[in-house]
Amino acid sequence: MKRLLLIVLAGIMVLSLGLTVSAEDVVKIGLSAPITGNYAEYGENFRYSAQMAVEKINAEGGIRGRKVELVIMDSKGDPREAATIAQRFVENKEIVAEIGDFTSTACLASAPIYERNGMVQLSPTASHPDYAPAGHYMFGIVGTQDAEGPFNVEYIAQEYMGLDSVAVIYINNDWGVVTKDRFVESAKEKGLEVTTSQPFFEGERDYNAVLTKIRETNPDGIYIAAMYNEASLISRQIDNLGWDVEMLAPSSVFSDNFIDLAGGSAEGLATNTFFALNDPTPKVQAFIAEFKERADREPNLHAACAYDATLMLAEAIERAGFDRAAIRDELANTQDFVGVTGKLVFTEQGDIVRKYKIMVVEDNEWVIKEDYTK
Repeated sequence: MKRLLLIVLAGIMVLSLGLTVSAEDVVKIGLSAPITGNYAEYGENFRYSAQMAVEKINAEGGIRGRKVELVIMDSKGDPREAATIAQRFVENKEIVAEIGDFTSTACLASAPIYERNGMVQLSPTASHPDYAPAGHYMFGIVGTQDAEGPFNVEYIAQEYMGLDSVAVIYINNDWGVVTKDRFVESAKEKGLEVTTSQPFFEGERDYNAVLTKIRETNPDGIYIAAMYNEASLISRQIDNLGWDVEMLAPSSVFSDNFIDLAGGSAEGLATNTFFALNDPTPKVQAFIAEFKERADREPNLHAACAYDATLMLAEAIERAGFDRAAIRDELANTQDFVGVTGKLVFTEQGDIVRKYKIMVVEDNEWVIKEDYTK
């Protein structure tokens, strides 16, 4: 009996040791993204790209010999959900850092939680100028509206489209307001007349009243500060009104779904990007091919940023080890990372200064027209 008990105890110890080794062989990274809801395509792109990056990292030996595991949670694009996810991530001691969220509003809502608990929040796509400066642990790689707004005024509205006046329609949230503000401020500086700025709320589907109001100001063009789903509806309704007006938008509309949903009404719409599908760089083409095979669609700028963010964070963890504060410091000190969206170096505030290309919808395709990244 005593011998049997010793055997059982020994077996339990072996199993426990095995579980301990198994746990220590994994490093976990949180991913918060809108997998469902209005921005589901963006969230799905995050998931595809981050998983591709993780599989690449693991195939090359992982991080310090440990396999990387993504802990994926669905924020639905809701800032309250993003904050709840942040609380769950910081309380999980196995999670060393977080990637996400997609919208600036979701990122700003969850930032104080990551900051208080000393965990990196690396957003691939938050472009609000207040996001990265919100804390010591906040980082963003898409660039900010401080650069995107002025580019859209000077190089798209004025130089490429030759507009003398423009109206603005924008989603009434943190990102939409600052996108509108930076565009309007730059327009005033550059001598581009803004005839009116009109908001709408998330979830609206009928824009005829606000578009009719805007049309009465007789602008040469309209700047659509919205995500692809809302922007496609606005484009269709402009077309239904029989209104012949030039359209431009921030990079938030860069999606094949935008073109599909717009149903031909988006022809000629111009936006900016720093990621192009015709970039001949081998690593870019390899990323595009693999993404397309997995997702059955081509990646957009946001997918590329999620891929780069995951690889960039992994390199920082490789240098730092698994301490959350050390990871933050190594991420901030990144100097030589070159991803599919280019070379990434953080400013002191934790964001990236981007240069852009002009991209236009032409024959239902995204086509690069001018390149200011060189």
